[in-house]
Amino acid sequence: MNSRIWMSLARMSGREQEFIQEAFDTNWVVPLGPNVNAFEKALRDFLIENEELKIESEEQHVVALSAGTAALHLGLILLGVKAKDEVICQSFTFAASANPIVYLEATPVFVDSERDTWNIDPELLEKAIKDRILKTGKKPKAIIPVHLYGMPGKMDEILDVARRYEIPVLEDAAEALGSEYKKQRCGTFGTLGVLSFNGNKMITTSGGGALVCRTEENARQALFYATQAREQAPHYEHEKIGYNYRMSNICAGIGRGQMFVLGEHIARRRCIHDLYVRLLKGMKGVHVMNQPVDGDFNSNYWLTCITIEPEEAGFTRENVRLALDADNIESRPLWKPMHLQPVFKNAPFYGNGTSERLFQIGLCLPSGPTLTDEDIERVVRVIKNLACKS
Repeated sequence: MNSRIWMSLARMSGREQEFIQEAFDTNWVVPLGPNVNAFEKALRDFLIENEELKIESEEQHVVALSAGTAALHLGLILLGVKAKDEVICQSFTFAASANPIVYLEATPVFVDSERDTWNIDPELLEKAIKDRILKTGKKPKAIIPVHLYGMPGKMDEILDVARRYEIPVLEDAAEALGSEYKKQRCGTFGTLGVLSFNGNKMITTSGGGALVCRTEENARQALFYATQAREQAPHYEHEKIGYNYRMSNICAGIGRGQMFVLGEHIARRRCIHDLYVRLLKGMKGVHVMNQPVDGDFNSNYWLTCITIEPEEAGFTRENVRLALDADNIESRPLWKPMHLQPVFKNAPFYGNGTSERLFQIGLCLPSGPTLTDEDIERVVRVIKNLACKS
């Protein structure tokens, strides 16, 4: 049996243990401490490190949390989402983008993708807003665009729609740490932004996430809700419902160590994507997802994705997935759109067929920074063998 090729494994810098040991040595093993503070600062510095945009972006504040889902949940709370409200959410995404809407007993309104980036379609977004106002008498409370697989969305167009209707944007950049749109880092465009440090993301804290806030007051409120909403009093006083969402000092120690290799991870994933493009070039019916060529987009290529047109290729997406699995290689179909998920069957949806088609023909390929060029060549060899047999 060939050795296993995983889709996206974490890679350590070698510094993580140093910061974890420091936490143990100083007895900081709680959801606060020097590692948490230092990790938040490192993330903030990374998000605004582009000198051309630093003045515009310097008001960013980062709150480290237990998960990206927790960040989405708190973001919706800070935006005032309540029961019976509606929140527009990209349909082509992971369920964690939509689930927190339901935590608050609000209703997700799903919007389909455009073909260039696979992210929320600005034209359909405006159509959905107009229709919800017409049908409910009020506009949606927030918009959740997602930078899918690290590919930045068309943020100028999305933000233009949001501004015209005065709807705040909760930017889901869980897969897009290090990606840029017009040289600005993803996660800094919305009223609030969300990052994820799950084990398969650009960097990991074993689990974890962060809420990126434009104002110090939003950061203060996020921290308040993330630490059980305890009021200022000598005893435990609670006027609002809070949550146990703060990142631990141990996990933040891992994050501090990971920041030393974040640039390397981004560069390696981009190299892996370029290698796939080169090796798969000319294969009939097999297309690697690429960013638009206008220069505005700079994806981290968290995962390299392909589409397989069966009529041209002579085989299907599922044929590829099964062939890779038989060779001990992990792959995964693209996200099943939220409007097709049984749990959201009654949610409003504004579509054009893009995400449904991509789900049928798309596949995520191994893309982690631990993979060698030889690993990628082995993946491609399995795909090319299918073409030879068809």
